[in-house]
Amino acid sequence: MILRALLIWIGIAFAETLHGILRVKLLNRRLGDRRARQMAVFTGTAIILIIGWFTVPWIAPSNQSECILVGSVWLTLMLSFDVGFGRLYFHFSWQRIASDFDISKGGLLGFGMLVLFFTPLFIARVRGLL
Repeated sequence: MILRALLIWIGIAFAETLHGILRVKLLNRRLGDRRARQMAVFTGTAIILIIGWFTVPWIAPSNQSECILVGSVWLTLMLSFDVGFGRLYFHFSWQRIASDFDISKGGLLGFGMLVLFFTPLFIARVRGLL
């Protein structure tokens, strides 16, 4: 189950990276960086839910605890990926990275991470797997 969860996370990371590239190329110029990042949280969560809809049955969590475990793995890996990519590739400051999570500054990424965490449980319940 964990190996399957890791494989799906790679797909999520790829899809979200492509989503980010498209956001920068298509939305940033029209809406500005901050507003584009805010909008992208909602389209990004839709991507996660769609991927989850098709893959959670394949991952096959058998109970709520396993769903939470899969969500925890996805969340840990995605936070590590996002922060690492931001710091190492884009050379973002810690302040810039933190602003994505700060609701008072318009950062909505924390919401997206919550959706990522709860996706396996939500999908498993909606699809009647639990």
